[in-house]
Amino acid sequence: MPWIILLISAVFEAVWATALGMTDGLTEPLPTLVFAVALLLSMLGLGSALRHIPLGTAYAVWTGVGAALTVAYAIATGEESVSVAKLVFLVGIVGAVVGLKLVPHDEPAEVDGAPADAG
Repeated sequence: MPWIILLISAVFEAVWATALGMTDGLTEPLPTLVFAVALLLSMLGLGSALRHIPLGTAYAVWTGVGAALTVAYAIATGEESVSVAKLVFLVGIVGAVVGLKLVPHDEPAEVDGAPADAG
């Protein structure tokens, strides 16, 4: 379930990023409202997922999926041009996200009997 929450949160990240581009410096009310609500939902989802998924992995997946969706939407709506290179790199982002999901997530290593991050 944390991975589903993370992916939904990444969709909201793409929504707020796209809406932000439509706000004209946060002066357009409807896009600004969409931006604010999507941002809040995206952050709540990311925060929830972080209870079960390591920060580095969760953040990379969240930003990667959000960025890929944002570019895909811009291409689909004609805001950005499409090219073979863009498609290759988008597939690369998605492949990296899938790879991060497939990598086992062990507990942090211990150093002298204490967790490594106990610093």
